[in-house]
Amino acid sequence: MNRRDAIKNVALLLGSAISASTLAALDGCTSSAPKNYALQAPETKSTLAEIAETIIPETGTPGAKAAKVDDFIVTMMNDCYEQKDQQILLDGLKKIDEASNKQYKKAFVDLTAEQKTAVLTEIDKERVAYNKRENKGKDDPTHYFQFIKELTLLGYFTSEPGATKALRYVAVPGKFEGCIPYKKGDKAWAV
Repeated sequence: MNRRDAIKNVALLLGSAISASTLAALDGCTSSAPKNYALQAPETKSTLAEIAETIIPETGTPGAKAAKVDDFIVTMMNDCYEQKDQQILLDGLKKIDEASNKQYKKAFVDLTAEQKTAVLTEIDKERVAYNKRENKGKDDPTHYFQFIKELTLLGYFTSEPGATKALRYVAVPGKFEGCIPYKKGDKAWAV
């Protein structure tokens, strides 16, 4: 199984889909695009950390901040995505701050957890509408929040805290058991 198939399987397991841009990036991480140092700026990373933590908050399991998903997103964007996709993400972070300022007169990182959720819920509705529009072209850019959500989920569930604390994990699997009873509320298996 190659990396692309493994990621698709993880996406299906999580009940999500992976965009074509993300699959293309995962298919061959190269350093063809120059490093975008704006992605590594402290304010960019703190905004990414807060967005990721809003998507996967700390509960009975570690959240996205504990899994350092912001570092994962920056590394993936710098190493695997084209410059135009990097710019889409950076412009999207500005749009998130603009939405926060418009609605609450504060930057996104300064909002309460409930306010952050409200802002991201509206942006996610925008993302869904963008993806479902009828005049969608084959070469249209990916919505910025699609990148953020996909990389947050991928970064979290492939991190040590995500794979071992949020999912059921067996470090060295033993024999094959084809029929294991599933009880409502059981965690999914880490791959």
